[in-house]
Order: sequence, then structure tokens, then C-alpha cells
Amino acid sequence: MAKLDLVMFEEEYKQLQEIIGRLQVDSSSKVVFLVDKNGQQIAASGDVRSIDATSLASLTAGNVAATDGLAKLIGEKEFSLLFHEGEKDNLHISIVGKRGILVVIFDQSSSLALVRLRVKKSSRELAEIFEKVEQRAQATADESSSFESPFSEITDEDIDKLFGD
Repeated sequence: MAKLDLVMFEEEYKQLQEIIGRLQVDSSSKVVFLVDKNGQQIAASGDVRSIDATSLASLTAGNVAATDGLAKLIGEKEFSLLFHEGEKDNLHISIVGKRGILVVIFDQSSSLALVRLRVKKSSRELAEIFEKVEQRAQATADESSSFESPFSEITDEDIDKLFGD
């Protein structure tokens, strides 16, 4: 099945932003990004000025895609969680629903256990919002596919007659 184009309303965006804002505070993380699997940033919370958000979003999506390839090589459906540990900062990357990627950047003032606990709860809430958006997109696609163009009944012969060929 082809992926539908999703349109998010302002209310849904605000809900997503609220959830990741709460996650950023509750997990004592520096920054939280919500990215789609195409590499587009959806929302962010925390000190985002110090990070190239566009590059982070696209590299994260690429990282998830590459990891999906690795998972398939060993017979797994996907790896839903990635963790990268650095000298100062750590990255916790998790898949949310079918389309989202949650990126949490944290340092020693937090812990992996706390981040994982808070991400688990937030991921459920985010997935519910994505599901609503997906259902609305599917309903819209179903409505538009049942729409029949007024030109569908015109044949090549009708066009020839109209233009005198």
C-alpha cells in the first residue's frame, strides 16, 4: 500500500509539541526532536539553537533507514530503538508509530533509564496522534477515490467530433 500524504492540523501539532516539551523536561534532556521518516522535522523542544536541525533530521532518518536494512539482514522486522553514547552527549532514537522518529539528546545530568522510561510513555501518546492523522488521511483518500471526474465519460471519439477531426 502506498503511503498517504499526511496533513497535520494546528491542534494536532500543538499536541505533539506539548508532548515532546513535557518529555524534554521530564527526562532532563537537552533537546527532543520529532522527525518523520522522510527526514523532515515535525517539532522540537529544548535548546535547539545549538543544533543544525535540518541536518539532524535528515541524518536521523538515514540512520533509521540503514538500521532497518541491518535488521532485515538478520531476520528482524526493525530495530525500534537506537542508542548512541558520546563523551558528552547521548542520542536516544526511537520509532513512533509508522511514520515518526523521536530523537532525545541528553547528557550526564540524565540517565538512559530515565530517558527510556519517559520515551515509552510519550511514544504511546505520539503514536495515538499519528494514528488519528493517518485515519483522517485514509478517509480523505477514500472520498477522493470515489469522486468521478466529469470528464471520465468523454472518449477520444467525442474529442475528435468536437474539433472536427
